Amino acid sequence: MRMCEFRQKEVINICTGRRLGCVVDVEIDIRCGEVEAVIIPGPGKICGLFGADCEYVIPFSCIRRIGPDIILVEIQEEKFLQKL
Repeated sequence: MRMCEFRQKEVINICTGRRLGCVVDVEIDIRCGEVEAVIIPGPGKICGLFGADCEYVIPFSCIRRIGPDIILVEIQEEKFLQKL
């Protein structure tokens, strides 16, 4: 799968049924070429406006299914939300 294909997919947490957003970046292990994590922008500062001050960094091991339009993940959102 190419990076551009990841960026077109929406990420949904199956624990809460909540839409997290779309993939904006991936972390790759350059030694073996494997994807380590996907990065999704976090919730906005004020009602989703003015950008985000945090992001979700979701390990590839937490991805349960990659479909044609969505990526299903199983996470505790507060555990994977990181401040920028």
